[in-house]
Amino acid sequence: QVQLVESGGGLVQAGGSLRLSCAASGRAFNTYAMGWFRQVPGKEREFVAAISWSGGRTYYADSVKGRFTISRDNANNIVYLQMNSLKPEDTAVYYCAASSQIHTIVVVKGADYWGQGTQVTVSS
Repeated sequence: QVQLVESGGGLVQAGGSLRLSCAASGRAFNTYAMGWFRQVPGKEREFVAAISWSGGRTYYADSVKGRFTISRDNANNIVYLQMNSLKPEDTAVYYCAASSQIHTIVVVKGADYWGQGTQVTVSS
């Protein structure tokens, strides 16, 4: 079992930056691929970014490529999402996710474990 707790969301102006954190507890964090998803009310949850268990491979949605960076600190069981050049369309609840297979996150767009989410609001 893995527990995920997100933090770092908030209100920011367009063009600004935020860094989301996801603290993990439970079984062997460094064996899990990690990802970030986001969801707007009334819409399906959308894949944002993923990182392999070692941190050696990263994947991004086209909509955030070049602006967002995912990273992880396996010594402290944390995964980050650095978000730069934010746009109003990035406004959403952002969820941290963990899976034993990165394929599940990147291709299936699912996960074995989910956090509760953190709200990101970008004003124009």
